Amino acid sequence: MRTLNLIEAAAFLRMHPEEVRRRAKLGELPGAKPGKSWVFIEVDLADYLRSLYSSPRQALQVTPQRKEQQTCHFSDAVARGGSISPRQQESGLDVLLEQVLNRKRRNSMTN
Repeated sequence: MRTLNLIEAAAFLRMHPEEVRRRAKLGELPGAKPGKSWVFIEVDLADYLRSLYSSPRQALQVTPQRKEQQTCHFSDAVARGGSISPRQQESGLDVLLEQVLNRKRRNSMTN
């Protein structure tokens, strides 16, 4: 088991030493600070790098399309149809804004 200091760990990870120090301090990177300096185990850093690998993509599975009925688990839930177009949503918002803007303003000063 080989240990690395901060500079060696940064070189191993091909990162800036300050970034390695920051990630180790946050616990994102496996390391310890037994005294005044950080110590990293090379195997742990290699495992950390392996954890960053993207997962292998699986081939797309083509299945026949079936229309499945989805049931809602809430008794008072209301089933709604597809999405609302942006224009319909805009007009609904405009109506609400008009109601707010058309309110009669009250005079706050008394005679």
